[in-house]
Amino acid sequence: MYNILIVTNEMDRMRDVITGLSRQGYSCTACAYADDVITQDVRQYFNLVLIDLSSVSQHGDSAWRWFRRIKLRRPLPIIALVSAPTLQVIMTETGIDDFILKPWNMEELSSRVMLLLTHADTSVEGKVIKVGDLVIDPIKCEVHLGGRLLVLTFKEYEMLKLLATNPGRVFTREQLLNEVWGYDYYGGDRTVDVHIRRLRSKIEDSVHSFIDTVRNIGYKFKDIPPAA
Repeated sequence: MYNILIVTNEMDRMRDVITGLSRQGYSCTACAYADDVITQDVRQYFNLVLIDLSSVSQHGDSAWRWFRRIKLRRPLPIIALVSAPTLQVIMTETGIDDFILKPWNMEELSSRVMLLLTHADTSVEGKVIKVGDLVIDPIKCEVHLGGRLLVLTFKEYEMLKLLATNPGRVFTREQLLNEVWGYDYYGGDRTVDVHIRRLRSKIEDSVHSFIDTVRNIGYKFKDIPPAA
């Protein structure tokens, strides 16, 4: 059974969502932001977080700091329910993997939840990938660089894993959207570029370079001999 953490400060409005997901076999834990979320044990096992962003946006940066602490444990997928006024937060926030604009459709929400959970399931298969001192552990869903644990979003992790398991292969932006997002994403090609830029900022520096841009086409992972 999948465990979903639902974060909202307007519980009555979310009851239909909680009921709908529960009827589909998901175990839902709902809580208000405030103290409930902050005091949640980040080691508690959840498969996905669903956040009613418009109802907790007044808490500002503290909400995102909490989600980043979760991602220190594993790249847990996060879906945000947003209204038009809070859409800009999604465009700048690195911790969100998917979002749905209000008024949302329960069928669409269920499909996106299932899609992210399916991707998360497949991410635990396979052997540890080592490229130089970059280590990707699909079992633990962790990425280390030089022995340091990196904080990646679920989409960043999925994109890195896809590229790293296919060194030298050029992926178009459309292929990356299809493989990582699985459907026509609201942000289009720009979404891929934004996620690649954020991923590079976390895994590359003056001595590390892993991803090449193929002009007018897309991206590829450098064909670097694996670490011994």
